[in-house]
Amino acid sequence: MAQSLSNILIHLVFSTKYRQPLITRSIEQELYKYINSIYSSCNSPLITIGGESDHLHSLFSISRTYSIADIVEEVKKESSKWIKRKGREFRGFQWQVGYGAFSISPSHINLVKQYISNQKIHHQRRDFKEEFLALLEKYDVEYDPRYIWD
Repeated sequence: MAQSLSNILIHLVFSTKYRQPLITRSIEQELYKYINSIYSSCNSPLITIGGESDHLHSLFSISRTYSIADIVEEVKKESSKWIKRKGREFRGFQWQVGYGAFSISPSHINLVKQYISNQKIHHQRRDFKEEFLALLEKYDVEYDPRYIWD
């Protein structure tokens, strides 16, 4: 084959350190635009992004030349630097160490996009910990409960 082709879709989820509610409405949309540019620089187009004050969800198509760990590291590192420059109240900002990355079928793009866009409504009923544990169960991800939270 003359070309290397792929379409691998990833639903990525991670929170602020200790799930602190630091993603304020004042920076949220600008942060999402900035994170979009980070995905672009990794040749991994962002499909959608959303979340709440303590965590983010993103859906993207991963490049053939980057690993998930490389992209997560770049997104967290660069967005953390950006947030810290937004004002005194953000100087201590940090993302959690870990993340959840789940592969999704192209046939489920619209469902995942809707799920991410409805985060604000969704979290009126369930907090991030409950949501994340449910995602681990849904995607059949094994984990050690002793090490799931920072």
